Amino acid sequence: MSPSQLRLIVGLGNPGHTYKKTRHNIGFMVADDLAAAFSIPVEKKKFGVLYGKGFINDNGVILSKPQEFMNRCGPPIKRLAKYHNIFSEDLLIIHDDIDLSFGIIKIKEKGGAGGHKGLRSLIDAFGRNDFTRLRVGVGRPGAEVSVTDHVLGRFDFNEKNNLEQVVRTTGDAVVTILCEGIKEGMNRYNNKKVISS
Repeated sequence: MSPSQLRLIVGLGNPGHTYKKTRHNIGFMVADDLAAAFSIPVEKKKFGVLYGKGFINDNGVILSKPQEFMNRCGPPIKRLAKYHNIFSEDLLIIHDDIDLSFGIIKIKEKGGAGGHKGLRSLIDAFGRNDFTRLRVGVGRPGAEVSVTDHVLGRFDFNEKNNLEQVVRTTGDAVVTILCEGIKEGMNRYNNKKVISS
């Protein structure tokens, strides 16, 4: 990320009450938690994106939640980024990841979509894959459950008991990335279980 550059933080999820609190919407949850913690109202709407502008410590940020479905989130975010003169390298994308167990988060500087339709839409829209991702583990489904049903499903009882801690720690990782850099964030959070049980 460029020094002193406005950062666009994107929490991925699907809009609408039906998808609220589902695994796929963990990005929305983290964005909401950051908005509350740093008094950044995410209430403006432009290009099909809910967003708010403010500061996380001394870092200028735009917190955003695209209001298109996951597989179409790229173009609205691209338009919002262009409007604010933000480059792809200054994006931080927060998203669910089935390849990580629940309670594990991982920061990644760049890379492919890894089967995630939201990331695929963003890569296609920007024509680049150099944005930072904060992957939040939601685990893989059992043999009898499809991946789609798993990510669009709600967290189980044990996960719900630890969800607030996961969301809060993911937000802490965002703050670390902004204030101390990606490398420090990786050292502090990557592949370390953020829940006690």
